Amino acid sequence: MKKLLFDLFPLVLFFLAFRFSDIYVATGVAMAASVLQILWLKLTSKAIETSHWINLAVIVVFGGATLFFHNDVFIRWKPTVLYWIFALVLLGGRYLMHRNLMQKFMGTHLVLPGHVWDKLNLVWASFFVAMGLVNLYVAFSGHFTESQWVNFKAFGLLSLMLVFVVAQSLWLGRYLQDSSDNSTPPKS
Repeated sequence: MKKLLFDLFPLVLFFLAFRFSDIYVATGVAMAASVLQILWLKLTSKAIETSHWINLAVIVVFGGATLFFHNDVFIRWKPTVLYWIFALVLLGGRYLMHRNLMQKFMGTHLVLPGHVWDKLNLVWASFFVAMGLVNLYVAFSGHFTESQWVNFKAFGLLSLMLVFVVAQSLWLGRYLQDSSDNSTPPKS
């Protein structure tokens, strides 16, 4: 739970800063929070995950462009770019490097058949692509205000992620039960 709150730290500060000011102040706060997050991990000698570095790079580039050009289009693209980078990393790892990154990250916690790891990797990559598309729709369709997009970014995307994780857990539960019984996992 602590890790989740720590990972959400820049997003929470972005949301709060937006409520008290505007998108540009919120962007600057999110950038600063992301830098502080990395510094804190370094100072406390904790591992800095690849996702932290990717998030920092994307917020600095897109947040920096937002502030430099004084145009919120860049920060609205940030979640989409971040999600699509994650999707590309998962797909590239699997199909270009022949490494299943989901298995690498979660393999110490789960024992699953190879075909399930492949499906899990593909499902996560597809989910990240879909999340990026949904963000683009809310950010740029003209049906939502800036404030509605910020709310969606803070709560909608997180809610979709939680629903996805619960659904994934239910799906994986079939394989975990079967592997503990030493029986053959179901085909899907």
